[in-house]
Amino acid sequence: MYLVTAEEMREMDRRTIESFGIPGRVLMENAGRGATRCLLETIAPRGRHKRLAVVAGRGNNGGDGFVMARYLKQLGFNVTVYLLTNSNAVTGDAAANLGLLKPLDIPLVEMPNHRAFNANKMDMRHQHLWIDAILGTGLTSDVRDYYRDIIEFINDLQKPVFSVDIPSGLNADTGQPCGTCIQADATATFAWAKLGHVLHPGATLTGNLHVVDIGIPPGIAESIAPRQDLLTPYSIRRYFRPRPPDAHKGHTGHLLVVAGSRGKTGAAAMTAMSAVRCGAGLVTLAIPESLNPILETQVMEAMTLPVPETSEGTLSKNCLDILLGQMADKKCLALGPGIGVSDQTRNLVHKLLRKATVPVVLDADGLNCIATDTGVLKKISVPVVLTPHPGEMARLTGDTTGVIQSDRIGSARKFAQAFKVHVVLKGTRTVIADPDGRVAVNPTGNPGMASGGMGDVLTGVIAGLLAQGFSPASAGRCGVFLHGWTADALSEDVGPVGYAATDVMTALPQQLQKILASPSETPAAWPLINL
Repeated sequence: MYLVTAEEMREMDRRTIESFGIPGRVLMENAGRGATRCLLETIAPRGRHKRLAVVAGRGNNGGDGFVMARYLKQLGFNVTVYLLTNSNAVTGDAAANLGLLKPLDIPLVEMPNHRAFNANKMDMRHQHLWIDAILGTGLTSDVRDYYRDIIEFINDLQKPVFSVDIPSGLNADTGQPCGTCIQADATATFAWAKLGHVLHPGATLTGNLHVVDIGIPPGIAESIAPRQDLLTPYSIRRYFRPRPPDAHKGHTGHLLVVAGSRGKTGAAAMTAMSAVRCGAGLVTLAIPESLNPILETQVMEAMTLPVPETSEGTLSKNCLDILLGQMADKKCLALGPGIGVSDQTRNLVHKLLRKATVPVVLDADGLNCIATDTGVLKKISVPVVLTPHPGEMARLTGDTTGVIQSDRIGSARKFAQAFKVHVVLKGTRTVIADPDGRVAVNPTGNPGMASGGMGDVLTGVIAGLLAQGFSPASAGRCGVFLHGWTADALSEDVGPVGYAATDVMTALPQQLQKILASPSETPAAWPLINL
């Protein structure tokens, strides 16, 4: 499912109108009618006596709101339109729809300034539901003065709010509020979801997201070629192929995991066993030799490989040749979980990366080992998947965590393109960025995953898929979706907190089967995603 920027959506509208001759007023009618249907299916009060208010700006977003007011009036609702400008300031298609309100006896209250706003506050407080049609997807600067006060007033009312296209005040490309923003219970957007709808905090401000078909002709989106996707069960399912009847473990990939140090055996065990749980045929786990007795009892389905260690119980630089030799018959290397950042380990990580002969998944301490010298990434001849959390990403880029979080897609995409690597930027709405600039956003996962070991499980899943022959891009997408989907199932089953990383690991096969059995992606099957 495409995710589009505000500029890409404007271009699709333009081509629809200019190349196909579909009037903008038709698109506005379709938008308002579709949004009304979504409103009725979600948060609209059942009683027709309830008071609904449309608060509208002067642009096309306001025009969509006028269309909604007309349909709601025809359905018997008591609708009032509050216009945040004078009527003569509204132009184009929006003006045409504004003119249709009077014949239907829909009350129109012009509120171009604070004086008019203050005069109508009492009546506004008695409305039961608000339709937000103030500002659209083109907003990039902070909301100030009058519009800021209107938005904050509506939020303070704590009444249900339904936003048209996007919550007013939300940046459609970054998901960041432009100073202040409507807190919507639900949002109907048009043609395609926007990036700001699915990135946090935009996902929370958007509420339940509905995507409305407004009649953009087939092929328009493909001609624009958006470089962002929202992962869905269908988009993940297509990467999985049935195994042939004569498949054996030699056909399903052999993974080398280099992980663990004294006190961090769990990271090594979870990485290895998560790869097994997602279908890797064979897993060899290389660990500091003193940890072998422990891990042989923890990873029953994986083979252990004890290698030389330092006096601190971390990987020694002397195990380089052993590990390079092990790559000869492997399909993937997972490097980093729990290995520590001693000088010898740093040295080992750099040399392993430069001499790697199979795709690499680099995580956790593996990332920390290269944080001061990311140039090593440009010396690697095999595909690399990095799986940083925001703090690790900040160390890799030299930015602050706040900068990373303020533009997660931009940060991940820029790094992936600069270093020709695949970046899985973990967190709420994990971002997967490819070297060619394509990006995917993962809608699965929940706050219950904020516990130790979740990243180790994800590393094992991605590496296990790579070992089975998935491309780095598809392994990253499938891995994060399956990981979060499984945690979501656990959250529903056992509660929002208290399930552990090993619970996610154990449940992976069952939840993968549910994804593979999910319905096809059609407008009827996937009209919205509860974000």
